[in-house]
Amino acid sequence: MLRRYPDAGEPLSCKPLTKGLLNHGYRVSTTRGSYFLKHHLDDSTGDRATIVRQHRATQRLQSLGVPVAPPVEDTEGDTVTEIDGRCYALHPWVDGLHRVGAQLTLAQSERLGALLGAVHTGLAQVMETGATGVRGHASPNAVDTFALIHDLLAAAREHRPRDSFDELAEHRLVERRALLERHADRRPPTPDIPATGWVHGDFHPLNVLYRGADPVAIVDWDRLGVQPRAEEAVRAAAIFFVQPAGKLDLERVRAYARAYRCAVGAGACELAAAVHRVWWERLNDFWILRWRYRLDDRRADPQFPAVSALAVWWTREYEAVCEAFTG
Repeated sequence: MLRRYPDAGEPLSCKPLTKGLLNHGYRVSTTRGSYFLKHHLDDSTGDRATIVRQHRATQRLQSLGVPVAPPVEDTEGDTVTEIDGRCYALHPWVDGLHRVGAQLTLAQSERLGALLGAVHTGLAQVMETGATGVRGHASPNAVDTFALIHDLLAAAREHRPRDSFDELAEHRLVERRALLERHADRRPPTPDIPATGWVHGDFHPLNVLYRGADPVAIVDWDRLGVQPRAEEAVRAAAIFFVQPAGKLDLERVRAYARAYRCAVGAGACELAAAVHRVWWERLNDFWILRWRYRLDDRRADPQFPAVSALAVWWTREYEAVCEAFTG
């Protein structure tokens, strides 16, 4: 593959990376430096035209000063290499660390919100505008969730050998079913207004690299798409600023949200609606348990204690959470 990138040098080593749940990544060392080799897996994110669009977006964002790591172009000016029907891209290696919200000061939390705002406003400038007419997706239906809970409860109870994860899963499923029964009338309506624009689609700590106090690269643009922008801001905060016990650090959320609103010109009503939709989404979401019990995939198991506790805490502290995003 490196023969297509003569300026990259001769290969010395290729080591697989262990972080991240999707795609395959490798650190490639050559006589001229280090690179990140990304294998786009054969699903909806592996379509060549889609990958090219992601690459073009990062190239244009870089010209606006957004910290990204666009792919290297080969001798033909292409950024996607196809070998045996599989798509690969070579990116410059970025030295940096991942930081969760607890590692960020209030000033850095503000900077994170402003950074996501810069992504959204930058994408509005560099992407085609026609796609912004896409309408928002329907929120989850509790009837479907009750059926899913029923199936997952049976799987958790029957799983052998039974362990502490299965016990926690059973507890959280029963608890969530009761919460949904109590709040079923609070399902948000499908928005009547179009989604507001292009978003990164997967903005979380593993996709932001820091060097010292500063973010130096936003990576993994596989889920670039058109969605309500404020919902991405809320989802990101719920990942960055969740504590191990399942609570949100509302002081940091408030600093982050204020900077985000200022950067994109979003009003309190837009953020409040997003908070409500993402809260409902979390209340109905069991993706980690689906991975474990339906796919026998346990890579996300360590996230379950905090994620499952957050839905319960968020329901109890709904007004405080909303105020942190809008105040």
